[in-house]
Amino acid sequence: MLSIDMEYILHIANKLLSVPSPSGYTDNVMKIIEEELKSFNVKFQYTKKHALIGFINGKDNTYKKMISAHVDTIGAVVEKIKDNGRLKLSNIGRLNWSSLEGENLKVITNDNKEYDGTLIPTKASVHIYPIKDIETPRSSENMEVRLDEDVKTKKETEDLGITPGDFVFFDTRTKLTKTGYLKSRYLDAKLCVAQLLGYIKFLSDNKILPNTDLYIYFSNYEEIGHGISFFPNGLNEFISLDVGLANNGTSGDEKKVSICAKDSRTVYDYNLKKRLIASAEENEINYTVDIYNKYGSDASVAISQGHDFVCGCIGPAIDASHHYERTHLDGVAETIKLLLAYL
Repeated sequence: MLSIDMEYILHIANKLLSVPSPSGYTDNVMKIIEEELKSFNVKFQYTKKHALIGFINGKDNTYKKMISAHVDTIGAVVEKIKDNGRLKLSNIGRLNWSSLEGENLKVITNDNKEYDGTLIPTKASVHIYPIKDIETPRSSENMEVRLDEDVKTKKETEDLGITPGDFVFFDTRTKLTKTGYLKSRYLDAKLCVAQLLGYIKFLSDNKILPNTDLYIYFSNYEEIGHGISFFPNGLNEFISLDVGLANNGTSGDEKKVSICAKDSRTVYDYNLKKRLIASAEENEINYTVDIYNKYGSDASVAISQGHDFVCGCIGPAIDASHHYERTHLDGVAETIKLLLAYL
């Protein structure tokens, strides 16, 4: 049996994770994807919204499938400069503020200056504030960026060139453990992008064609709800490759691929779901079928817009989504096996 290049997938995942790309700031990470597509001789084009669409001719030109993965992440921008020179932030996407307490970060200005800082509560010191103040629930209202600069007033921070709307990048803390667990912020969904590139590399290395014509969409506004707004003519089927969810009441498993049956917007196509399950079972792929009631994907947004094609959603299950996320290499491999078996 032909092998999946897991070393490449981990390499490209680390490369993608090292380049900040919150929704609205994805051009730099798209350049990495562009270079990979060029290396595999995959035709591609940019949309007006700066997403990337690749195309691979398949054995059957009468049926068209598309698979997507989103490269944008949750994040934050500067909302205002406070009188004490520190920064109040505004979230991009469904940010879990408590997950970022004490995290190192960079602020990037419009003229590309970078400044280091840390996100801390406005009342952080146990030697100054009572416990009831220190234990206040974390939100944008009671968190602030402490810049690693000699600034103590609003004007001193403004003089650095920092303005409202500047993007803020948090450390990812990416780590692969000796037990095969991959931990990082923003596995959702940069890991899926790496898997999709790994799938394309497999086709290229082994000179294999997909069963049908295949579009590959790298979307860049998924986290804020408008990831894909351009669809090829005559599209029959659309699968979103996005993270599944593990633990906390779900049936997801970090060592398996998740097949999503329903999310917060819609049920996914029944017959497509059955075909995905059949492909998994015929190829002895470890999978779970899951329902995510507080989750959405590019595919469920597309079907909610009234487009006339069927939609599905699969992906590696991760623990603690939108927090410090974790999955296992076994689940990464099972996801790619399902891509190969089905596509």
